[in-house]
Amino acid sequence: RKIKHSNMEKKYSTSLVFMAACAGMSFFGITMLSLGPILGPLNALVEGANALPSTMSIGIIIGTILFGPVVDKFGYKWLLILASACALGGVQGLASFNEIRMLHCSIFLLGLGGGILNGLTNALVSDIYDDDKRGGKLGLLGAFYCIGALLWTLLNYFIPDFRIPLNAVSIIMAILIASFIFIAFPKAKPQENVSLKKSLGLLKYPALILFAVVLFFQCAFEGTSGNFTVQYLSNVGGMDNATATLAMTWFTIGMLCGRLPLGNIMDKLKELGTLYLYLAVALAGVILFFIEASGTAAVYTAMVLIGFGAGATFPVVLNFIGSAFRELSGTAFSIALFIGLCGQSLGNKFMGMQFDGASYTTLPVTLIICVVVMVILVPLAVKVSKK
Repeated sequence: RKIKHSNMEKKYSTSLVFMAACAGMSFFGITMLSLGPILGPLNALVEGANALPSTMSIGIIIGTILFGPVVDKFGYKWLLILASACALGGVQGLASFNEIRMLHCSIFLLGLGGGILNGLTNALVSDIYDDDKRGGKLGLLGAFYCIGALLWTLLNYFIPDFRIPLNAVSIIMAILIASFIFIAFPKAKPQENVSLKKSLGLLKYPALILFAVVLFFQCAFEGTSGNFTVQYLSNVGGMDNATATLAMTWFTIGMLCGRLPLGNIMDKLKELGTLYLYLAVALAGVILFFIEASGTAAVYTAMVLIGFGAGATFPVVLNFIGSAFRELSGTAFSIALFIGLCGQSLGNKFMGMQFDGASYTTLPVTLIICVVVMVILVPLAVKVSKK
């Protein structure tokens, strides 16, 4: 069902708001890959650090539930600042603490801020652009997720002491958070559209739930590959930590390469064709990764393909949701991302248990299953959404 765009009086600069959203999304990129490069060294320092990814997922899920109703009712600006400050506090906690309980608190805070930022920036960009531009702009926003993640993994590759990159990232975040204060943002949604009844009413739409289940498998795919690839390559492929960490950089470069031209590809192939193309590339990458875990060049090529292929699902699915549920876009994104991130949390939990039991080949098998399920579900979701 289509909901007409309400003609809210525009008192903000679209390009400035988009840049602020991109900065927020780059913070989320840092959040999502924060543990990947440092989990091995951290686990050697602090017993029980392997449980940190699932604590981060809980923080991300709570942030994801919170952001939608809050931005629909109160607007974007102060929640963007607060969530960014939470993420900054979490990064500083990881740099400062050696005690497992304090590390859990820090990673929860980082996850909470990151979860809010992911949803908020996507809903914000969805609101400030119309249907013809939205998909491409969401792809470009997603590219900044890659830039944050890339900055993070590269810093960790070149600087072995992980506390130095954490502090460097903190300084950049603090400067950007200060700049948000001076930018005007879109106002809250018309209040007659915002109520608990209307928000819960969104759960009646099968299309929204189906798209959310697609994101469930996408998040499981991204979360497990992001958090466990380095350990997989160290244990199965016999790579040293630095070489294995660099594989995540190639994943992120692949995703960046996938997201930058997304708007142009969607113009030519439409949403569904675009998604099929990208998922086919991801599948090819996972199969190569499975076959060649010990060859550095093959692994890096596989990671570029996996990253490229994973790059379209979020922008394409959120574009469908954003055009269908404009009046409550924040809440609709909250619901879809919440269901998605449950997939990530369960994926991390499951993979953590498998890795603790040294069942490393579960990783590529799980990734293949996720891609196959998405290929089956997406056309179904699109068909239902057109009814």
